[in-house]
Amino acid sequence: MPVARESLLEAAYTALARRPWAAVRMVDVAAAAGVSRQTLYNEFGSKEGLARALVRREADGYLAGVERALGSHAEVRERLTATAEWMALAARDNALVRAMLTGCWSERLPTPTLSAVPSSSAVPAQRRADGPLPSPGDFVQIVRDRAVAVLGGPGALRADGELTRSCELVVRIALSCVAAPPGEGGVGELVRGVLSRQPV
Repeated sequence: MPVARESLLEAAYTALARRPWAAVRMVDVAAAAGVSRQTLYNEFGSKEGLARALVRREADGYLAGVERALGSHAEVRERLTATAEWMALAARDNALVRAMLTGCWSERLPTPTLSAVPSSSAVPAQRRADGPLPSPGDFVQIVRDRAVAVLGGPGALRADGELTRSCELVVRIALSCVAAPPGEGGVGELVRGVLSRQPV
């Protein structure tokens, strides 16, 4: 990702942490990133384009964290537990990730449409951001399928129904912990308890 684009996205994310999206001004984002307002418009086209790119960046970062968690241990149950813990932690620490996973967008956040929008951008990263954004249900499927592929190898999604069910159960437990955080022991204890009764 070009340096200016990443700087602008980081400046927009920082601004969003301080004030509602409606109060975030493009001129302030450009100044915080150390670029001209024209550069910002060249990259994103509009404030809506900036919002879509910011949400896409956070979605990509969340999914990269899922990939890291899936590769963090040797044992399948611990990999799934680490993934569930990452999901809950990412949502706790990032309001955009929480909104993407739950579908609950507050008035403080940008609320880009999930469907694709017409894009005439010359910037490939912006054309991707203007494409469809994942819904909460899409995230369940994406994380489940990635977990099955990593844990079961190629073709596991079609061949191993038990692994698929266990992965989806873990994803849904983690999402329930996003909506209603667990008490003592956290998401890891919940997932370990459920997986101890699953054939994974």
